[in-house]
Amino acid sequence: MRSKQLLEHVATLLDERQRDYGSPKDNFNRIARRWSVLLNKELSAQEVALMMLDFKLARLQHNPKHFDSLVDVIGYAACLAELK
Repeated sequence: MRSKQLLEHVATLLDERQRDYGSPKDNFNRIARRWSVLLNKELSAQEVALMMLDFKLARLQHNPKHFDSLVDVIGYAACLAELK
């Protein structure tokens, strides 16, 4: 898959996820509130996005050819850009 096709694929998935889970801002804020309780430490939506990126990067380190993890890294980076 070429890079432009990959980005178009990710854009389609981001639209689907927004329909399923709401905006990245709302979704990552919900996750941040839940994880803050679990960790007894206040987390931001941006920190959640960074942790999800790191999670996917760790998986790619194990298997750099895993397409879904690559797609997820791009998607989480795009979500992070919306969490200003």
